Amino acid sequence: MSVSSVITQLQTNTAIVEGKQEKSSSNDITDSNMFLKLMLKQMEQQDPTEPTDNSQWLAQMAQYSSLEAMNNLNTAFADVSNKITELSETVNSSNIISQTLSLVGKDVTVSIPVIDENGQPTSTQDISGKVDEVSFENGEGLISINGMTYPISNIKSIRP
Repeated sequence: MSVSSVITQLQTNTAIVEGKQEKSSSNDITDSNMFLKLMLKQMEQQDPTEPTDNSQWLAQMAQYSSLEAMNNLNTAFADVSNKITELSETVNSSNIISQTLSLVGKDVTVSIPVIDENGQPTSTQDISGKVDEVSFENGEGLISINGMTYPISNIKSIRP
């Protein structure tokens, strides 16, 4: 390893340390500004008798451009993922609404847990009747049979 490459490496390390100190003292510096500051610092502190090769500068710029493009893609993918999640929740909610509304006027059997004196379920009791009304609470469909409300998740069978 030549003396000039060691000096260049030391200058780069110094620029990185100084750049980190500047970044920690100011929260509004972006990563792109940090990269440019490091690059300028490296240019300022290079040995004038043996300047850094232009191809090295171009390689660093290309690496930075690639990194920035990947960060932009990651942000875009995160946005798309969030939108897909929102859409999935909307579709799921629409399905629950449609399923619940389709039960009006149908005969259903609902299985209800029987709770003992300790609050523990011991068995189930089946209740049958015609769905008089539907409602929704906390995103869950509820049906009303003879004035009593039951979650649709407790439905055991449906008859037309």
